[in-house]
Amino acid sequence: MGLTIFQRRRILKNANYLELIPVRTQTFETGEDGQITLLVPKFKSKTLSYFIIPQSKSDHFRINFDQLGSATWQMIDGKMNVGKICTALSERLGEKIHPAEERVTKFLTLLYEQRYITFTELLEAETRR
Repeated sequence: MGLTIFQRRRILKNANYLELIPVRTQTFETGEDGQITLLVPKFKSKTLSYFIIPQSKSDHFRINFDQLGSATWQMIDGKMNVGKICTALSERLGEKIHPAEERVTKFLTLLYEQRYITFTELLEAETRR
């Protein structure tokens, strides 16, 4: 059994956001232009999706990222913390992403709230339970 929302909030509240290590939880595609498209399942149950979604339709929602979102997503490798991601994106994109810390943390918070990413600190807390 996983952590409750309150336990996850407590862990994240007590952590320095720039030291957290994001981990992807969704599959994705990379376009020819380098843009990322997330593939989010419409249903958790494969059986349910089989009966509800017509065979000609996709069983995934497609979420397209812009250049900044794609660059951030590509940096998420489960090893690099948010601070290092911000530094690397600042060096790579310059003024396009300034101020990097603010923009990247807001974007990662949105991804976390939608459950498209998690953080290794939360995964470690779940395994300790």
